[in-house]
Amino acid sequence: MTEALDILVTKVERSKLNEMNFDELPFGRYFTDHMLEADYENGEWKNVEIKPYQPLLMEPSMAALHYGQAIFEGIKAYKDENSNAFIFRPYDNLRRFNLSAERMNMPTVPEEIFIEGMRRLIALDKNWIPQRKDYALYIRPVMFSTDQFLGVRPSETYKFLIILSPTGPYFAAPMKILVEEKYTRAAPGGVGFSKNAGNYGGSLRAATDAREKGYDQVLWTDAFEHKWLQEVGMMNVMFIIGNTAITPSLDEGTILNGVTRDSVMTILREMGMEVEERKINIDEVMDAYKNGTLKEVFGTGTAAVIAPIKELRYKDHVMQFDTTAWKIAPAVKARLSAIREGKADDVYNWLVRI
Repeated sequence: MTEALDILVTKVERSKLNEMNFDELPFGRYFTDHMLEADYENGEWKNVEIKPYQPLLMEPSMAALHYGQAIFEGIKAYKDENSNAFIFRPYDNLRRFNLSAERMNMPTVPEEIFIEGMRRLIALDKNWIPQRKDYALYIRPVMFSTDQFLGVRPSETYKFLIILSPTGPYFAAPMKILVEEKYTRAAPGGVGFSKNAGNYGGSLRAATDAREKGYDQVLWTDAFEHKWLQEVGMMNVMFIIGNTAITPSLDEGTILNGVTRDSVMTILREMGMEVEERKINIDEVMDAYKNGTLKEVFGTGTAAVIAPIKELRYKDHVMQFDTTAWKIAPAVKARLSAIREGKADDVYNWLVRI
């Protein structure tokens, strides 16, 4: 399949855009006029089309509902000061999407469908990209098994979709995070590094319990000692200790290889900071807090970009931070925003123009 492939495009008769209130734009609530859809059958991708956003027709026996073969990605598109539209690092998301597919025993999606289909879809719905500070068009590619069969085996058919959602800031205020000690998100040899639906479904109980205690999310720990830190809900995590940024390593395959995580590490090094990807446990973090060297803690992710953490609790130990006095996280966010908005040169070739 090549870029020259004809993708059937069916446009809406009437856009929903004029009905949108961009002053009230919660994350993931509203969707644009169109979506992309493709089917995998008999060992090949086919029926690639862009159509009006609409419900799907599915059988009660559809395999994804029973056996969890489902993966997704999160990407964002922005507009610069001249209203040019760009996607932020979609090729990195394509690579991660296909790694998830391989781990979940699913077919990979070709670049021509994932990237070129995404470009054409966004070009059609470009007016949905909010041109406001900290706003973006959230892009959700998703693939799931579609066999109509009850039996534990890899599906032979799959559906791939891309849907688009205009969004404002994910976390408007700094977060309170609880270090998780009971539940486990991932263990070595598992699927923690893949962006599969089950990882998120399995996290909901812990997140609900944390909210009942007054916290926004949990910081996951290892499956054996519940001390080695992994990631925060839907984000990777960064600790600024002294003049060093420390983030949990990818070595054990228990955390997501975040695209924003990688972008942040690049910017931190650009700022002259040491960056370490390594194992870090909660005792080291608490010791740094007690001796005054723990300066900042923040999450990094496509949805939130940079999410400051104002409180971190482990057992009865509460670590609190004055996020208004921080220098590093705001500087990183400002640098990323400047690149995305065309106010700074894209020296890393992160932006793909629509």
